[in-house]
Amino acid sequence: MFRTFFKIGLFTLGGGYAMIPLIEEEVVDKHKWMAREELLDVIAIAQSCPGVFAINVSTFVGYKLKKTRGAIACTLGTALPSFIIILLIAMFFRHFKENAAVAAIFRGIRPAVVALIAVPTFKMAQNAHIGWTNCWIPIAGALAIWALGVSPMAIILIAAGAGWIYGKFIKPTEQD
Repeated sequence: MFRTFFKIGLFTLGGGYAMIPLIEEEVVDKHKWMAREELLDVIAIAQSCPGVFAINVSTFVGYKLKKTRGAIACTLGTALPSFIIILLIAMFFRHFKENAAVAAIFRGIRPAVVALIAVPTFKMAQNAHIGWTNCWIPIAGALAIWALGVSPMAIILIAAGAGWIYGKFIKPTEQD
């Protein structure tokens, strides 16, 4: 588990959301440690917890597999590559921060990072059955935070309450 999450942490640019396809491939497809639906639940829980998203996901996956020892192994596997790379960059950055080639590389990486984040976002939206009829919900939440200055915590609580009401009282029952 440590090796798997170390590899994910080592080869992922763009943070936690960019790791989702790699985590899904390793955890669901390759090792079959959990079902796709379980991973989607883990991702939803990890998003709602404080802290680094990728660390939260790896901790929850590790805990499900091997309890505390698994959580520690997966968490360290995810965090160590970034820690080592950032440490090395901090040690040597002053030597090449003005280098035009390095600046160009970082400018070139930005669009790739956007794509790495966009793909799992759309995939999660698809798995969560967000379509044209209900895509207004996350858009309205984002606009309320951005334009009106509404607290993200208030949006989360309102969404949780509305989701509970919808699921308990409004959602049409499925026909067999």
